[in-house]
Amino acid sequence: MTENNFIPKPYTNPIEKGAFTWSSPSNIALVKYWGKKKDQIPENPSISFTLNNCKTTTTLSFSKKADKEAFSFEVYLDGEKKESFKSKIETFFNRVEVYLPFLKAYHFKIETSNTFPHSSGIASSASGMSALALCLMSVEKALMGANDASSAVEYSQYETYFIQKASFLARLGSGSACRSLEGDLVVWGQHESIEGSSDLFGVKFPHQVHEAFKNYHDTILLVDKGEKVVSSTVGHNLMHGHPFAQERFKQADKNLKTITEILKSGDLDAFIALVESEALTLHAMMMTSMPYFILMKPNTLEIINKIWAFRAETGSKVCFTLDAGANVHVLYPEHEAETVKTFIETELADFCQNKQFIHDAVGIGACQLINNN
Repeated sequence: MTENNFIPKPYTNPIEKGAFTWSSPSNIALVKYWGKKKDQIPENPSISFTLNNCKTTTTLSFSKKADKEAFSFEVYLDGEKKESFKSKIETFFNRVEVYLPFLKAYHFKIETSNTFPHSSGIASSASGMSALALCLMSVEKALMGANDASSAVEYSQYETYFIQKASFLARLGSGSACRSLEGDLVVWGQHESIEGSSDLFGVKFPHQVHEAFKNYHDTILLVDKGEKVVSSTVGHNLMHGHPFAQERFKQADKNLKTITEILKSGDLDAFIALVESEALTLHAMMMTSMPYFILMKPNTLEIINKIWAFRAETGSKVCFTLDAGANVHVLYPEHEAETVKTFIETELADFCQNKQFIHDAVGIGACQLINNN
């Protein structure tokens, strides 16, 4: 499949106005994507757990306008108008207009809310852009009409195409957003061990997953809820010319193959070793960029050492991973949930900002909430 598969033929069902609402979760990468090519193409494949509770809900209202010369939209976060978001949305619209040629025909009102702090390293751009992409795909689906769903596939296959194109569009807004539409494990980036994998969109992990990884838990420890010192976009760009970049891309490719076997076998010790190594490698790449930067905080390191000590003392299979920020994702299997939650509340909460954390677990992906058409 190429980008051209996502260019629609002329729409057949004119619509004056309407609204769609989608809820889409964040995700946490196990094998990390860090570094990208032109048009949000990843330098290496990645795989993530889809979360359940950390999500964005977006309502997209639209009404026909006479002037089709420019994009027209307004953005609200938690009911407050956010002019600061408009630049990113306009960049996104420019990237996807060829695939959504109706964008200049309507005025859009984008109303969004998160269940977690914005811009604090819980991939709000992933959940936000995937929710917006799904809303836009609902508009296109309506414009196509019931009997003319897609130029690329037959209508009976349209739902698969719908998710693929939404993932494709979300990627053009925020790379990791393409991994937020489905669950429970999603791969982004072409890889020989993952049938159907693509650099253009995320795909559900196609292999059998061991029972040990079912209903896996992720508690996000909010070490720092503020804006990141360095944005992910800047961090990705610093991989160009990075002295260790090519070896890192090879490592990620190898680790995706390895974790594929781990997820099949249920080897939790191997899972811990790979996931924690991936997290630390991500931050090592940041620390060895030029310019270099550190997103971990002292309390991030305190938490990591506490987890290591707890695991050594108890034999627990708890582990951590990190995104591009200071917050810590504590991963643990279902059968240890009660014990690990007690450990978090008694031993780790003190290292969180205002003792705040979010209990989450692996989820099934995005869902449409209402359809006002």
